Amino acid sequence: MQVSASDVSSKVRSDFDFSVDKFPLFGPENMKTDQYGLFRSDTGYIEGVKSISGRYVPHTTDDVCALVEAASEAFNGEIECKTHFSRGHYVSVNPTREDRVSIYGTDDNIFPRIMIRGGFDGKGFKATMGYYRDACLNFAMLRRVSGCTESIRHTSGLRSQMDTLIAKFEELKHGWENLVDTAHQMQSREVNLADFVNQTFADRRPSVEEVALADTGKAVRGVTTWTNMTTAIMDRVIDERLKTGRSAFNKGETKVVSAWEAFNAVQGYVQHDAQAKTGFKSNFARILRAANDTHVSIAEKIALAT
Repeated sequence: MQVSASDVSSKVRSDFDFSVDKFPLFGPENMKTDQYGLFRSDTGYIEGVKSISGRYVPHTTDDVCALVEAASEAFNGEIECKTHFSRGHYVSVNPTREDRVSIYGTDDNIFPRIMIRGGFDGKGFKATMGYYRDACLNFAMLRRVSGCTESIRHTSGLRSQMDTLIAKFEELKHGWENLVDTAHQMQSREVNLADFVNQTFADRRPSVEEVALADTGKAVRGVTTWTNMTTAIMDRVIDERLKTGRSAFNKGETKVVSAWEAFNAVQGYVQHDAQAKTGFKSNFARILRAANDTHVSIAEKIALAT
């Protein structure tokens, strides 16, 4: 949904029209404990959140609005705002797509998006500057790029710290500049796609014995899983090369691509293909799964090191 920066709080407050409160937890026969649970005012118990102590103070929707307002200062004019709740508040904000930056030619474009997380797991608040890429329709993050993440301690009264918050989020503007520079560097570096995948998913490669058994014509689960995965990643690269105006591969040639293409193919695979059977409850869940995935982290490390 597109809103003006001044109206973003109304959007967030409307979507999170409930409070999160703590209540004491009891044992058998109403035995008192020193632990508390967190409950939403509309749906009740928040699944997946651990018990807390009596000192814990849950953050409020007003606190989340303070973070979102501060983040919106990084962009001018109309912004898109999306929300999600899963063991905490998640909000993404980004400018309209006229703010695209070209990484290759005219069709491989990215634009900035900030993901704000206010969890109830004791880890505080975090805002991460990532990118949305037209070619794969994915929101992705480069965790190792300087200035792309700001963490804020979980305290009450965030709204009284607006100047500090805005100053912190101002740094994310520089993070976007660093991210774009890094994307261009990754685009300028070539990698052997097969080697890149082998290194990224080294823990999933079938053993020599499994490959030998599969060569006899027997079905070997590890080999089948590996083949399906590498084929899906290759298909992503081929599809995205067509979408972005890159040259097609010649039959039988070694697949050499940019580190940028290789990384995005891996994170795209993790976001979409790896969980195709079970699916995700929301786009936010899909994005967060990829952002926290070990193999995506390895792929980023390799792409930045090449």
